[in-house]
Amino acid sequence: MEQSGAAQSYPPLRVVGCRAKLTLMAEEKGAPPVDPTRVAYVYMQVADHVAAQIEAGTLRPGARLAGERDLAEQYGVAIGTVRRAIQELRDRGLLVTLPAKGTFVPEQLSADDAELDDT
Repeated sequence: MEQSGAAQSYPPLRVVGCRAKLTLMAEEKGAPPVDPTRVAYVYMQVADHVAAQIEAGTLRPGARLAGERDLAEQYGVAIGTVRRAIQELRDRGLLVTLPAKGTFVPEQLSADDAELDDT
């Protein structure tokens, strides 16, 4: 990959809503959401970025994420990395995946997340 002194622009993170496609910026500041030189697993960086968008309300309950291949292309990572990030977010209760339907932000927080909000 050729590197130049010019700032690189990163593609927007696409989210598919219930009936309409929404285009959201991956990072407002222009910084890449994934930095392979950081001392953190890349899949965790992707998961943390998506989690931050959910917490900020950018990804609303019921929102459908783009497909795994599209997310991998948008983040510049392998599809396996995206799959692992989605699994991490499912484990956290922030996403649900319905086979042959897609991956969604759940309408309600999981019981563990609701307990955290009460403290």
